[in-house]
Amino acid sequence: MGAPAWRWALRAARLPGAGRAPTVPRHGPGCGAAVPAAAFADSASSGSRDEALRDRRARILSRGLPQQKPVEGVKQVVVVASGKGGVGKSTTAVNIALALAANDSTKEVGLLDADIYGPSIPKMMNLKGNPELTQKNLMRPLKNYGITCMSMGFLIEETAPVVWRGLMVMSAVEKLLRQVDWGQLDYLVIDMPPGTGDVQLSVSQNIPIAGAVIISTPQDVALLDARKGAEMFRKVHVPVLGLVQNMSVFQCPKCKHETHIFGANGVRDLAKTLELDFLGDIPLHVNIREMCDSGQPVVVSQPQSDAAKAYLKIAMEIVRRLPVPPA
Repeated sequence: MGAPAWRWALRAARLPGAGRAPTVPRHGPGCGAAVPAAAFADSASSGSRDEALRDRRARILSRGLPQQKPVEGVKQVVVVASGKGGVGKSTTAVNIALALAANDSTKEVGLLDADIYGPSIPKMMNLKGNPELTQKNLMRPLKNYGITCMSMGFLIEETAPVVWRGLMVMSAVEKLLRQVDWGQLDYLVIDMPPGTGDVQLSVSQNIPIAGAVIISTPQDVALLDARKGAEMFRKVHVPVLGLVQNMSVFQCPKCKHETHIFGANGVRDLAKTLELDFLGDIPLHVNIREMCDSGQPVVVSQPQSDAAKAYLKIAMEIVRRLPVPPA
């Protein structure tokens, strides 16, 4: 089924009207026109005129916002994000998804790799191959360790770069969300690309999100971007469930001495400043990196380790803060 999947990937890159000259959208009657003075009675107070103007402005602006539509078959969406790259966001997203399933075997969990330029979920979840197509022409996700997974990495060669502009990337993310047979999921964990760009805004505005989890190291430079990420979700009205401090402490395997390589308690302090919850610490441990590189994340390969227990605890904290799912 490689050819259909490749055709899907190519279609994702094509945008309607490609090659044609851009057109100016037509506005409805009165849109953008000045508000006539006669619209307000002379006896109206200044406060009522201001309120009417604000209402009119809100109606005009709301016309351009997309309508949120749930992902079919998915009860709750949790996004895992970071202000910048290199803080272990994808590793954390993978282990959180596995921890959600490990904490409650009755729950079905999915994992979407929304990082189109640098998909890493296929390697971390030890998955290869092209997704098959259903009779409804929907892609069937790949599955391992009980987690349903979808990624652009399943549709392109492992070494092939994705050289697309922003609109093409957003179109591909939309198809990864809508043109996939997710089945029935209790949680869909979305591994967002780093930063606060087009993908984050598109996902936040197009689907209802139960909550966002911000990943950061305690390093000051990372904390600056983590703060921006949290503020972005607040502006688009996505609940921020809390912050996770990754690579919090390194313990020497020989002498057991602990060293705070990237600083101590930076994320915990940021959570207090932003009045957000602190979800937990994840240590800097070689096993976390080695297990993900080998396609055997630590939550499933070493469930009794301190690292695995940290992820399991964070997953419990996330579930505690999620709203009651729809029936």
